[in-house]
Amino acid sequence: MIITPLLVIFLIVVFVLLFLFLNTVDKRKWLSGLISLVLTPFVFFFMFYPFLNIISSYHHQKYFNSDAWKENPALRYEMIDNTIESDTLIGVSKERITSLLGKEEWLTWDETQKTHDTNKWNYGLGIEPGAFTTKKECVEITFKADKVISLKPYQEDITYENEKE
Repeated sequence: MIITPLLVIFLIVVFVLLFLFLNTVDKRKWLSGLISLVLTPFVFFFMFYPFLNIISSYHHQKYFNSDAWKENPALRYEMIDNTIESDTLIGVSKERITSLLGKEEWLTWDETQKTHDTNKWNYGLGIEPGAFTTKKECVEITFKADKVISLKPYQEDITYENEKE
């Protein structure tokens, strides 16, 4: 385990909270301090840390990998930030995008022409982990003259097939 300033701060917070709680049970400060010192690692790793992971929306960032993109569609959200920042796909042809990402999952609806826009491909990126996640991640790839000009991430509501509207 790597000891970081944030870890130390969180451990101190847990220790102080335990000490204050145990001090209400018994007024002997030396005993409250000793018990708090022993219980701090357990409370931190079995209560505080899991709770922190549930409420935070942190996820690992990965570099773009075509095989991982195709094999694990639910984990694409880990690659998209780096892909957009590094302009990995900008200027790539439709044929190359098909070989890298696979066939488009759906096309954007063009309201003016009342048809699907073949220059705006969409891919699902999966659902970012977190207790309060209600949206799924997606990306829209826009083409001009059969070359990628932009990638736009967006979110959609999570819907299930058995839900009735």
